[in-house]
Amino acid sequence: MSPLAPTELSDRAEKLIRGRHATRAFRPQAVPESTMRAIFSLAGAAPSNSNAQPWRVEVVSGATRERLADAVRAAHAEKRISVDFPYSDGMYSPVHQARRAAFGAELYGALGIGADDHEARAAYDAESLHFYGAPHAAFLFVTGDGGPRLAADVGAYMQTLLLAMAAYGVASCPQGLLSFYADTVRAELAVCEGKLLVSISFGYADEAAPVNRVTTGRAALEAVATFHG
Repeated sequence: MSPLAPTELSDRAEKLIRGRHATRAFRPQAVPESTMRAIFSLAGAAPSNSNAQPWRVEVVSGATRERLADAVRAAHAEKRISVDFPYSDGMYSPVHQARRAAFGAELYGALGIGADDHEARAAYDAESLHFYGAPHAAFLFVTGDGGPRLAADVGAYMQTLLLAMAAYGVASCPQGLLSFYADTVRAELAVCEGKLLVSISFGYADEAAPVNRVTTGRAALEAVATFHG
């Protein structure tokens, strides 16, 4: 049997999926509310186990965004960490660590920050808590018992959301660091339900920023997949 030829849809999917990347410098221009509603409505089509849809999304813009950014940066400066999903460097295998190191070298290299300049790296991390200058941020909460199986469903929602944003010409960057201040986010947004998994900063990319020209490689198919049968 001959392989199936690419279709118009597969070509578009190839461009969309491979073209999406993390943006770390944004223009101040806001995304129109109608566009945001279309994006988040489309993201709601994401799959979940038994269609439970165990996600809750809080989107911040304008004055709320500014207030939240200030609160999170203050919590960071005061080391008031509150993490719903535990994190440690030990969860990464050596191959994961090698990939992370390669990415870090590219990222900080584009910023002109040396490998041993820990002070500058820490300052950049602190500055990132201002959403990389993005005019909007979405906080993704796992509802229900907040366990890892439900978190996997929210991961599927996140990827669908990122692709929906890309399809509408909106740039984005998932930010795990913001989830280290879950209690601060909950208090500022009066959220009473769910565990904070991740935040996504979004808006329109500053194409002139060198950091937005950083490219990341991906593992070869043979390194991550085995076809049986």
